[in-house]
Amino acid sequence: MKTSPPRVLTINAGSSSIKFAVYRVGEPLSLELHGKVDRIGLEGTHLIFQHTAADQQESLPMVAPDHAAATQFLMQWLEERQVFDSVKAVGHRMVHGMAHAEPALITTKLVGELHRITPYAPNHLPQELGLFQALQSRHPELPQVACFDTSFHCTMPRVAKMLPIPRRYQALGVQRYGFHGLSYAYLMEELVRMNDSAARKGRVILAHLGNGASLAAVRDGESLDTSMSFTPSSGLVMGTRTGDIDPGLIHYLADAEGMTTAQFQHMVNHESGMLGISETSSDMRDLLEQEATDVRSAEAVALFCYQAKKWIGAFSAVLDGLDTLVFSGGIGENLPQVRTRICQGLDFLGIELDEKRNAISAPVISTENSRATVRVISTDEELMIARSVCRAIGLSTSK
Repeated sequence: MKTSPPRVLTINAGSSSIKFAVYRVGEPLSLELHGKVDRIGLEGTHLIFQHTAADQQESLPMVAPDHAAATQFLMQWLEERQVFDSVKAVGHRMVHGMAHAEPALITTKLVGELHRITPYAPNHLPQELGLFQALQSRHPELPQVACFDTSFHCTMPRVAKMLPIPRRYQALGVQRYGFHGLSYAYLMEELVRMNDSAARKGRVILAHLGNGASLAAVRDGESLDTSMSFTPSSGLVMGTRTGDIDPGLIHYLADAEGMTTAQFQHMVNHESGMLGISETSSDMRDLLEQEATDVRSAEAVALFCYQAKKWIGAFSAVLDGLDTLVFSGGIGENLPQVRTRICQGLDFLGIELDEKRNAISAPVISTENSRATVRVISTDEELMIARSVCRAIGLSTSK
């Protein structure tokens, strides 16, 4: 009998969604199926999926009041399509991994460790652990691998990791960790594939700009600093997250409005950022459409671009200059006008955009004379998870 080629399943759980993908192991990995459960806990929840060979997406309405219900629906749907007959391993994006510098096989010990640090990422880790446990109960023989979003930044020097609070909190693991590491690792591998010399020996700033947004300073292939810190709420202003704010606000709002820490946490993560400034939308596309007639939208766009520019300048100082700047993420990949505004005035760093290339989101959007190369690269966290799983368990692949 002809045996099916081995496959890898990737799972990427967000606060209100679950993304998944199935890759056939080969030289290279081949995407066969991908999709997501969207709007978990809200009206209009759907399972949206697409086979690689198909021309269009399909969508199934579903009821998913929480991640547990969404997980069970997704597992049953995959089983009905006999996906698990050839899947040899499952890779999970884990938003936090503390000191883990590499992907790790999920064991009882690791699960206990991740449960202990759920306060570090309460909007993500419980859902990610729930997916692992649901899969384990239905397919206990299947190896599962944790791919940590923090691992990429383990190379940061101590001075970049330290937070200026009493030293005793270091023993609790309170430090700068950084996130979006799977995206950054993928982007660096792409730079190597493109023969960008700065990827192995040079100064690179990676800008993952989406609803969640951060930047990273990379030198000679290693992360030196990143904008997110102890949690993904910090750094650059985002769709609904504040980014960096004055910690004195906690005391002020507690006194002025009787705000609890839980309410403050909700505000910081779900009611702030571009949504809070514009009072209309967290989506940059909406804000760009409205900015000519709505000063609030215009100010939200301006704040995002200003802060992104400021972080690029700061990280250029960390790197002693700049060789390559990479735009990625939904905003970074698809909105030329945002890239233009961020790069305006950065000619002192050697950045000179070619507006014709930028308008079509070409792979290289800088001019031939630009001292720094500016690139647009579509990130692929799912592919990075699949590559990591293959390396971790020894499945053959070219990456």
